[in-house]
Formats: sequence, structure tokens, C-alpha cells
Amino acid sequence: MKKMRRNGHAEPARFALACAAFAWAAFMGTALCATIGLPALAAAAENHEVTVERNVAAKMRDGVTLRADVYRPKAEGKYPVLLVRTPYDRRNETSFGMKGAARGYVVIAQDVRGRFDSEGEWYTFKNESQDGYDTVEWAATLPYSNGKVGMFGGSYVGATQFLAALAKPPHLAGICPTVTASNYHDGWTYQGGAFEQWFNESWSTGLAENTMRRRLEKNADALGGTKVLPLISYPVLEPPSGDGIAPYFKDWLAHPNFDEYWKQWSIEDHYAQIEVPVLNIAAWYDIFLGGSLKNYVRLKTDGGTEAARKGQRLVVTVGGHAGQSSTGKVGGVEFGSKLPLDTDELTLRWYDWLLKGEVNGVEKEKPVKIFVMGKNEWREEDDWPLARAKNTKYYLHSAGAANGVAGTGTLSTTAPAEEKADQYVYDPSDAAPTIGGPLCCGALPTGIGPEDQRPAEARSDVLVFTTPAFAKDTEVTGPVSLELYVSSSAVDTDFTGMLVDVWPNGFAQNLTSGILRMRYRNSQEKPELANPGETYHITVDLWATSNVFLAGHKLRLEVSSSNFPRFDRNLNTGEEQARARRMMKATNVIYHDKAHPSALTVPLVP
Repeated sequence: MKKMRRNGHAEPARFALACAAFAWAAFMGTALCATIGLPALAAAAENHEVTVERNVAAKMRDGVTLRADVYRPKAEGKYPVLLVRTPYDRRNETSFGMKGAARGYVVIAQDVRGRFDSEGEWYTFKNESQDGYDTVEWAATLPYSNGKVGMFGGSYVGATQFLAALAKPPHLAGICPTVTASNYHDGWTYQGGAFEQWFNESWSTGLAENTMRRRLEKNADALGGTKVLPLISYPVLEPPSGDGIAPYFKDWLAHPNFDEYWKQWSIEDHYAQIEVPVLNIAAWYDIFLGGSLKNYVRLKTDGGTEAARKGQRLVVTVGGHAGQSSTGKVGGVEFGSKLPLDTDELTLRWYDWLLKGEVNGVEKEKPVKIFVMGKNEWREEDDWPLARAKNTKYYLHSAGAANGVAGTGTLSTTAPAEEKADQYVYDPSDAAPTIGGPLCCGALPTGIGPEDQRPAEARSDVLVFTTPAFAKDTEVTGPVSLELYVSSSAVDTDFTGMLVDVWPNGFAQNLTSGILRMRYRNSQEKPELANPGETYHITVDLWATSNVFLAGHKLRLEVSSSNFPRFDRNLNTGEEQARARRMMKATNVIYHDKAHPSALTVPLVP
């Protein structure tokens, strides 16, 4: 991924939200970039000279020392602290550190346990609550701290915030997580029971680089090597072992169900432990969009204090891990000059209000701000989801031949009568490909974010259902879901859904998508294989979007059984996915008749 900084992604400035290539660095905690038209985003009057302390040690309760860089005003006094805890190299936080310190904050950028200059062993999520608590309390006692600590960052750097907040450190006053999840099983490592293969493998590869480097440095012994004979056996010529480089990856595969391994770190199962206000920054086309929206919605009711419940804010831009440019182009779509969002400034402005008590307009703004695609404009809202949105069902229709864009599939608000079902053969050895969409850490050759889906729609194993062209602009904003009545010749298979905006020139822009592995149709805790040929009623969560289908555009639904390599291929055998090699073809059927009214549900905004 790219470094997003504050969000854990995008470039050495910080993850302000996903600037440009959000690839490995993005997950690494750097900067997003851009500048949105949020009112009064002018810099505050403070403009301090800055002093920087490198490699500042903080000892955790178990004796492990973590290292940080501290940026602070070169002036007497005590200041609020903004803390970022990152696995992506704290040096990538320099840009925000300088900016925040000049603004009157002590900015502390710390390498988490087992990464870069911090001691200990690295393992995803495991130590972030305890170390986060200890670091917040350490930061609050520094001689130049006024005792108020806020956190910021995205992706995994958002996880370090939420996991720290669960521990309830007394001096934590707020967090600002960007493009991050609510559950590290569903919506991070898995989705709908399917393994997030491209993300999991590319992220682990990036993480392993530093772990391997640390191992090499620890074992380097040039003097001892001089005693080795024959000379050709000089140890430096031996490749290092890969054993134990990424133990978490094997553990992810060993725990495909939502079991205790995942529950211990699930944010959404412990919202009552979060007692501070949260500025949630999310993005359409982000790999963690579902969790980012859930964090906002659930904390409003389930947060542990009145301050937490009433202190929720939400900003949704476009891109996230899928990238964002200063020109407003994401993937294959140009969203215009209004899109770019300066997440650094957004974060500082919010903390100016929350930690410094500045009357800067934040207190007057509505709690939700979203970017509406199609119209390509920012809009403030009273809440999310929108109360005025009306959930509307678009039923699937066809003459039994919706295969591919040349087929007979249509969508309408009219419920079906008697209709012939659609079917296709899903072959794992020739899976329908990922084209764009929510990806991390890096783009596939077929792109990232919004891309033209017509190559996939030409396949016979992709069912395509389309409305007539809209006569007037039609807005869809909010959660999207797909109800299907299905059967399969296999004991296990996947069903995927994708919402698409079809332009008058034929460009098929993906908006949001989802997947369901049939063994998890009833529960992600207790998988159940299916009975071949039996009809099941399933729901595929397509997360959410905000898009105006302009007059002349069409709304389209794609249904298939793969989205590879974003998700691993279901081999259709019912065997353990992590170790299975045998593949079977599956004949999958979608029913859409009076007794089986398969439908896409979208929130239409008047």
C-alpha cells in the first residue's frame, strides 16, 4: 500500500486520505493529500518555530522500549498532544509533525512494537491496546504536555487508535481514525466469509520486509563469519529463513470463522469501552468502507459515555486506499476539482476545537459531510444513513438468459410473476476477474477504484440486470443490499453482487460490491455446507454508496460467483480453503419469480 499517514497510507506527509497511489505506503501511514472545500479551513493564527527530538524512548509495562520522534513548539508552555502509533516507520510522519507543532501541538510519532526502531516482536493487533494505553499516559506526563492527548491516522494506524481507546487511558481526549475497519475478521481479513486475498497477501508482503530486515541486522556477525570454512559457506551468502516472518498470516487462514481469535480485537463488539469523541473519515471505494460507516453509526448509540455518543463526526470522500489525486481523478473517473480533501487540515481544525476550545466553526457544522458522486459535490447531512432516503427494491427479471451484457436481464420496481431462472457455470480455474474496486495495497493491472466493468460483463458467468435509462437525475445514497434466491450444484460456492452506473457512452462504473460464501449464509461463527440443488434465500451486503445517476444513465446489477484476486476463489468442494487444491465447477442458479423475488435494495433520495 502506499503510505497514507495519518491514515496510514499515502505519502510521507501522512495519510490525510489517500493521495495518489495509495499502495503499500498507504497502509503505511503517510499522507493523503488534497484540499476540500470545508468552510473556514484557514490555518490558525499560531505559527511556532519547531524543535524535534528523535528516538525518544517510552517504556511499556512489560519493559519493552518503543521509540518515537517528538515535534513541539520551540517555546515555553504546555500543549495538547497529537499521537500517531504506526507500523510503517514514524519518519513518514515528519510533514504532519512539523505542521502540527507549528500549530501549537506536541506531535508524537511512534513506531509500534516490533517495527523499525521499537523493541519487541511484531504481531498484528496483539499489543495495540496495552501499548496504546501506556503510550497515551506516558505522553500526557511529558513536561511540555498539558495532559490532553488526541490520536490520528488511517488504516492500521486507525486500528491503533481504536484499540487504544478500548483500554480507556484516562488522558485520551479524542481519536481521528481514517479509512479503518470495525472488525478485523469481517471487513478486514475476510468479507462475507471470503478471504481478502489481494489485500492480505500484498499487505503481509510489505510488512514482512521490515521484519526480515530486522532479522538480518540482528543476526549479522561479520567477525564470527570469518571462522567459517570453506569460504564458500560464508553465512552472509545463505538466504535467511522465512519461518516466522508473518505468523499472523497463517493464523488468519487458520481462523476463517469469527471465533475468539477475532472477537478479542473486534471494535464493534466493544463499543461501550470507547469513551471519547471520534472524527471518522471514510471513503467510497475504500477497502474498509463498511467498517468506517459502522463505527460512526454504532458509536452514536453504543459509545461508553455521552461525550462519545454525541461526539461522533463522519466525513466520506472518494478513494481511500483506492487513491486520490489533487486533480480529483480516482481510478478511471474524474470527480472534479471539488473532491480533493486536506485531511491534515481537517484533523487539526477538529482538534483545535476539541482540545483547544477554539470557536472555529466546527461547532456549527452538521455531523456528517459526504461527497456525492455523479453530481460531484460535497454536502452536509444531519446524520448517516439519511433519514429521508427511501429503501426501494429493484427486482431482477429476464427470460432466463441474463448471461453477459448482451443478455435479457433487466431491473424494475415491478415484482416478478412467473419467470425462468438464470444459471451459469462458475469455474474456479477461470474465475471472473477483479476490475478496479476497493483494493489495497496497490493497484492490479485492471486498475483500482472506479473502472470500466464491460470486460467482466462480456462473460457468460456474469449475470447482468439493467434498468432503462433514467429520465431525470436519480440519487442513491446509503446502504445497498442484494437479496437472492439461489441454488448450486456444489456444497459450497460464492455469490457476488456489484452496483454499476452505466454512462450513455457505455462506460460501466462500479460503485460498490459485496460477496457471500455460502457456508457462512447463516453465521460467520458456525459454517454450514449447502445441500446441492436446494434453494436458499441469502443476502449479500454491498456496503454503501452516494451517487447521482444522471439523466440518461442506467442502474445495473452484476451477479457472479467470483471477484478474483480481490477475494480468494471458492473451489466449490467444501474443503478447508487454506489447504484445498482440488477444484470443481459449479452450476449456480438465480431464481426471480413470484415465490422467489430476488431484488436489489437501494436508498433513493428524493
